[in-house]
Amino acid sequence: MEHSDQLNINNLKITIFQAYLFWENIDKNLQNLALRLSMGIKEKTDLIILPEMFNTGFSMNAEVLAEEMNGKTMTWMSATAKKYECVVTGSLIIKENGQYYNRLIWMLADGSCSFYDKRHLFGLGEEDQNYTPGTDKVIVSLKGWKIRLAICYDLRFPVWLRNQNEEYDILLLIASWPDKRSSHWNALIPARAIENQSYVIGTNRVGHDGKEVYHSGHSQCIDPMGKTIYYKPEDEDLYTFSISYDELVKTRSNFPFLKDADHFTLL
Repeated sequence: MEHSDQLNINNLKITIFQAYLFWENIDKNLQNLALRLSMGIKEKTDLIILPEMFNTGFSMNAEVLAEEMNGKTMTWMSATAKKYECVVTGSLIIKENGQYYNRLIWMLADGSCSFYDKRHLFGLGEEDQNYTPGTDKVIVSLKGWKIRLAICYDLRFPVWLRNQNEEYDILLLIASWPDKRSSHWNALIPARAIENQSYVIGTNRVGHDGKEVYHSGHSQCIDPMGKTIYYKPEDEDLYTFSISYDELVKTRSNFPFLKDADHFTLL
């Protein structure tokens, strides 16, 4: 990207919703999320980020809870994106061609969408026994920003998330990350930001799930130098903040580390 193009890219305004989720109750979650958004969105935003499996909690009950791409949650996401004139993103259980996916939806205000299927399935929680892994990395664009999509357990696999040739500016990660491993979350997110010279935005949930696993949030945004832009442990939170494209460009210009990185191809 030429410098003249870079100057035309504006700051991005992002809303993180660190939400409490009702276990395996799609209607109640959609109603509650809609209510909280209507009460909490006080300014124009470019992007609303919801946690992993925001309409059910992190459930392995895929056969019962799965929806298709024209289901009620997709309809809700489309209506929400249209209402707030922004992108809405989060994952849900999708059934397609007889397979179940933990699918991150990138829903635009016009009702069109892109999606990313979670590649690294959490074997410790039997996710690999209930879902089909994705195979493709997905990078979307928003107001000139290039955004790499990822889900929870992906965070532990830096080769998968490596920023080759400055292909992305933001690593966006949605999660259902348990409190008992929050120290790992808090270590890995800044590491991904620093090593990839990108913003990393991690959006987690809060509260107990149906298996009595506690989630303490720790949603955060870390800039390319490892500085904290936003951080919230514990408690539900709906917060809007801005990130600077000029800061990204300056960091990569002053510290051109990515050009010295190893080149590789994933099989």
